[in-house]
Amino acid sequence: MRLPPILSALRRHKAGVLLIVLQIALTLAIVCNAIFLISQRIERVNRPTGAVEDDLIRISQTWFGAPSGDDAASVEKLDALQRTDLATLRNLPDVQDVAASTSMPLQGMIYSGTLTLNPQQTDVAVSAAYYYGDEHLRSTLGVHLIAGRDFNADEILHHTLTSDAASPVIIVSKPVADQLFPDGNALGKTVYQDGKPATIVGVVERLQTPTTAKWGSTWDYNSVLEPVRVDDASASYAVRARPGREQAVVREARKALLAVDPLRVMPDTWGIQSLSQIRDKIYRADRGMALVMGIVCLILIVVTAAGIAGLTSFWVGQRRKQIGVRRALGARKVDILHYFQIENLLIAGIGVVLGVLLAVGLNLWLMAHYEMARIPLLYVAAAVLAMLALGQVAVYVPARRASNVPPVVATRAA
Repeated sequence: MRLPPILSALRRHKAGVLLIVLQIALTLAIVCNAIFLISQRIERVNRPTGAVEDDLIRISQTWFGAPSGDDAASVEKLDALQRTDLATLRNLPDVQDVAASTSMPLQGMIYSGTLTLNPQQTDVAVSAAYYYGDEHLRSTLGVHLIAGRDFNADEILHHTLTSDAASPVIIVSKPVADQLFPDGNALGKTVYQDGKPATIVGVVERLQTPTTAKWGSTWDYNSVLEPVRVDDASASYAVRARPGREQAVVREARKALLAVDPLRVMPDTWGIQSLSQIRDKIYRADRGMALVMGIVCLILIVVTAAGIAGLTSFWVGQRRKQIGVRRALGARKVDILHYFQIENLLIAGIGVVLGVLLAVGLNLWLMAHYEMARIPLLYVAAAVLAMLALGQVAVYVPARRASNVPPVVATRAA
């Protein structure tokens, strides 16, 4: 197949060629970046928390009329209320384990600080989220312990968050341990939490921080378990239901806690909710964005394919006599089919080259204004191949129809 006749025909249809080139270029630029954004959202939604999410429940509640001071009597009263709730929940038949827990992965409320190797905080500084809880916290969350041990009961402190008491021991996530001790020898070492010493007695494989906000995205898995029951008028618990009994525990826990003390606030919408419900709420916007962008991509692809097919059909109608002459001179059906396919490949080739430039430019603009990551070349290459393939698929039907035009009919056409 020679190119000069094809180029000559394209020069006679400059407006149509320009329209298809621009359509392909814009579609490639938008779809390429949109697919990259969708993949980022999907990766974000599906990233593991480090906890065993099935059958894990969070309970948040506030005692009405509970002490509000931080004097010794108030602290003891608040801790007694909390220990009573924990014992009540632990006695439910469908509950496997319970822990005092100020936070839950994805839940939003975060307590954080900085870990260093000296009290002056002049060396390596690692930002981390603090999970306050008791000796049941790690096992209730289902976080995998890869080194060391759990907290012992006699190591658990209880105080308000305003207390100056320091946790003597801590359990850290592996990312924290690796940043503080790159040689992998964190167990048993003393570190400083906001200037206060603590000994690392355990290392867990992974535990996502409670926040999904952008400001915490650089330390998503920097977490520290603290052996502290926080005494406050509001208390939260992590509950591990027996397999398949999550909903039963939700019903039983509310009734049991209200039976112990009906003067408490436990909202229906967020007072008791499973981690799966928390995940669904926190990532709802990400899923919605991915869905909308997916629909936009689909519409653009369909419109582009329809444009290619429609314009090729128009050209076939205009070239019936030319097609007939070629058939009469011995051109086979496959030759006519290949003619239109090569013609489309040339148009699409120009479009994808322009589209790559637009895609990179759009990505740079998004990086500058919306903190988007640099798009990998793999996405650009895949988009180029996809647009070329789309053009071939779209042109096939009208090109096939052109190849089936009988020579005699074609030569008689006006």
